[in-house]
Amino acid sequence: MDWMLLIKAAVMGIVEGLTEFLPISSTGHLILVGTLLEMTDTKAKVFDIAIQTGAIFAVILVYWQKVRDTMLGLPTEKPAQRLALNVLVAFIPAVILGLLYGRQITAYLFNPVVVATAFILGGLVILWAENRYKNNPAAIRIDDADKMSLKDALKVGLVQCVAMIPGTSRSGATIIGGMLFGLSRKASTDFSFYLAIPTLIGAGVYSLYKERALLSLADMPMFGVGLLFSFLSAWVCIRWLLQYIASHSFVVFAWYRIVFGLLVLLTAQMGWVNWVG
Repeated sequence: MDWMLLIKAAVMGIVEGLTEFLPISSTGHLILVGTLLEMTDTKAKVFDIAIQTGAIFAVILVYWQKVRDTMLGLPTEKPAQRLALNVLVAFIPAVILGLLYGRQITAYLFNPVVVATAFILGGLVILWAENRYKNNPAAIRIDDADKMSLKDALKVGLVQCVAMIPGTSRSGATIIGGMLFGLSRKASTDFSFYLAIPTLIGAGVYSLYKERALLSLADMPMFGVGLLFSFLSAWVCIRWLLQYIASHSFVVFAWYRIVFGLLVLLTAQMGWVNWVG
């Protein structure tokens, strides 16, 4: 058994879990950390996507009461039907765009320079959105994700597609997008978590199926360790984030993105780190 590979898998799992639901881009961090750990081949990219499923299990656990009530209420309860339909509508744009352009996006955009640039631009967008949110409280139309319309859900789903550019952040795009569309910070965060369930499970299953020829039983320990640590770190992160947003904005994450992105570009330009691997 390759213990060093398992340690690398654990590190990647922790990075995935801690960054998946913060507006700082898990994919971007996985690309950068993967470069440092020399995990950059095609199998590593499949691994990065597959371990997102571990983080989703953490979402299901934290939101278990809501998930269960929605599933049980689908046959008869309109609020459950509306929420499920909203998630489905928001999910569809990413499916279509991913099937059409997923391979090209992976081939041409999954590199540290793109990630760093997206970090910086995303941070600037968060600063602008938080300033707008603070100075225009009357623009908040929806304080509960259950009250969203199909139009609201579609808007969030379209914004989620922007996160296919690595370094953008799926959670950042959906949360900040939701806030710009009139959702409260709490409602936007909750819906981002709900939408993550089908989006990330679908991406993980599709990636494993598409690249199944690369995988073997010998890869199971690596994937298992990655999934476990992704689950554990995501569970801690989600519980912390839900408490944090009750009294804080996302401004600190914006500055983190900008500083981190500039640092990556600087080290790449100076030749201190061979980010392109």
